[in-house]
Amino acid sequence: MSTRVGIIGYGNLAKGVECALSKTSDMELKGIFTRRDPASVTIKSEGVNVYSIDALKDMKDEFDVMILCGGSATDLPKQTQEYVKYYNVIDSFDTHAKIPEHFKNVDEQALLNKHVAIISCGWDPGMFSLTRLYSNCILPNGTDYTFWGKGVSQGHSDAIRRVKGVKNGKQYTIPVDSALEAVRSGSNPELTTRQKHTRECFIVPEEGADLAAIEKEIKEMPNYFSDYDTTVHFITEQEFANNHGGMAHGGFVFRSGSTGWNNENKHVIEYSLKLDSNPEFTASVLVAYARAAVRLAAKGDFGCKTVFDIAPALLSPCDGAELRSHLL
Repeated sequence: MSTRVGIIGYGNLAKGVECALSKTSDMELKGIFTRRDPASVTIKSEGVNVYSIDALKDMKDEFDVMILCGGSATDLPKQTQEYVKYYNVIDSFDTHAKIPEHFKNVDEQALLNKHVAIISCGWDPGMFSLTRLYSNCILPNGTDYTFWGKGVSQGHSDAIRRVKGVKNGKQYTIPVDSALEAVRSGSNPELTTRQKHTRECFIVPEEGADLAAIEKEIKEMPNYFSDYDTTVHFITEQEFANNHGGMAHGGFVFRSGSTGWNNENKHVIEYSLKLDSNPEFTASVLVAYARAAVRLAAKGDFGCKTVFDIAPALLSPCDGAELRSHLL
């Protein structure tokens, strides 16, 4: 029997989940829940109903797992710990510093209500986190490096759109090539924030806006741009529409370390992602972990989990024999 999946929310991430589910043979999208008027939401999956989010508490016997597609700033801290009372749940909470707090809150409700929650599924946190963990275990004498991009930073793009005089804008995070090559060389360089990444902004200004003031405010913005070499480009709406409509992203995780009695042998582990669609890739990770959550729940292994707690075989639709034959 197919795993019955629900989606909470219907933004870019949820649309990616809907698409990813359509490509699985063992999982079925059974419903989408929204804060909007359900009649106003058009989806691509035929025969699937869109419900008001208010109906969630009354349908807990109709779904095996819910994939939460809200934002980490305000939605997921509340939603995950609330909806795990009624369902097994998956989220992509990505505020790294607040993951321990989020885990504690969700774990309490998951255990109390005998459900499984897997939080912070995606590529960072998520796939990059696994790479960091595996690499640290294999090369305990070494150094970690993480680079993001080239890609669109949604949080930084939102920040520049809030600057007075900005009509629209998008920001790209770009790794510095010389820093990447230094890490790949195995020399274990010490790199500052400014040495690892640059930031490039493409701005559509409002008519008559003070361009110099916009550029100054962006470049001096604390926590976003002040620690980076930042370039600001002013472009037309048409150029923005033609060249900056995508959601590409990616990055690199390195562990540079050594082995040998005198640390004479150098090793570099590198994992990289090049993503045409950040939300669609993240959605694909969520779907794989939804499969694992249902399997854990069937065994009574309740509580909150992260990607560190999930055996790889639980992510696959294939059984152990097939995995050993084809992937081991």
